[in-house]
Amino acid sequence: MKVLAIGDIFGKTGRRVIKDCLPKLKNEHEIDLIIANVENTTHGKGISRNHYQELKNYGIDIMTSGNHIFAVEETKKYITEVPDLLRPLNSNPYHPGPGTILTKIKGKKIRITNLLGTNFMPMATENPFFVLEKVLNLQDCDIHLVDYHAETTAEKIALALYFDGKISALWGTHTHVQTADERTLPRGTGFITDLGMTGPYGGVIGAKPEVIFQRAKYGLPAKMTPHEDNGQFNGVIFEFDDDSNKLLNIRRIKKVF
Repeated sequence: MKVLAIGDIFGKTGRRVIKDCLPKLKNEHEIDLIIANVENTTHGKGISRNHYQELKNYGIDIMTSGNHIFAVEETKKYITEVPDLLRPLNSNPYHPGPGTILTKIKGKKIRITNLLGTNFMPMATENPFFVLEKVLNLQDCDIHLVDYHAETTAEKIALALYFDGKISALWGTHTHVQTADERTLPRGTGFITDLGMTGPYGGVIGAKPEVIFQRAKYGLPAKMTPHEDNGQFNGVIFEFDDDSNKLLNIRRIKKVF
């Protein structure tokens, strides 16, 4: 069983990179399940219904998100109408949409859980440790994958180590910068601090540099505008044994165009 986890898809450039890269990657690596964080898909914040469908057409099976999931107004409605778009499970319990789902691939029951960090996050959240423990009590899957959308490296590493051996893999998203620490933890859980971003390569984590200059140098408000260039693709392939469900291999992917 091979699972491809794709880092935050950012704007028009990110969508184009997915369109151009994904079919070849899927065939080359014989991928069984594709999961992508999509919270920056529409102009850098949120995901419209049209862009949701566009990514489905390109072959993405499950979509996770983060603090920008409801930046596009219509998402509040259509997230309850589609089976494969997640919002963070530990965000406001009154938010629409699922935070964890169960799917079946090649006879395996696979659970995907989406969590949000608590450090420097504007969205109100429940403690992810207690929320994930509740999900584990279900004991209903062969493989359990977690997208932890968080700001700091420490909180991602801490959550992964705490649940080492209890979940199959945990990857971080949100910072848009891929880390080089992919590894199998002592009790068998696959981990990487951050998948990185699939989107512009030459901007500042996706945005036009000029916008960030205004904010950083002068402290002036400036509307975030996505940078556009040839782009980059960032993600990780997790391979699991078909019999034991144990992690066999982690392969980090980074392509710059």
